[in-house]
Amino acid sequence: MLSVKSVLLFAIAALFEIGGAWLVWQGVREQRGLLWIGAGVVALGLYGFAAAFQPEAHFGRVLAAYGGVFIAGSLAWGMAMDGFRPDRFDVIGALICLVGVAIIMYAPRGA
Repeated sequence: MLSVKSVLLFAIAALFEIGGAWLVWQGVREQRGLLWIGAGVVALGLYGFAAAFQPEAHFGRVLAAYGGVFIAGSLAWGMAMDGFRPDRFDVIGALICLVGVAIIMYAPRGA
């Protein structure tokens, strides 16, 4: 059950961080204005809270594993929001990252 909670928190964290960065990008690069930038800053702050609720107690482990979630999530966000089409190397790289997430976060460890 803890791994289900962890995966859900990773998904929420990715939504806030990637979405927040995208909102800032839109506000600055696409000149959509301060409201978009402000919403992005708020979302980026919420990302920190989502990461903090992970059941795993070690910050470094959580953030290292989240890096793989961020990579795969960023490609998915680009597909959904910007029409980006990853090539096979993008997909292979994202899958390798997700395997790394699984090993870092969910491999059995001794007490």
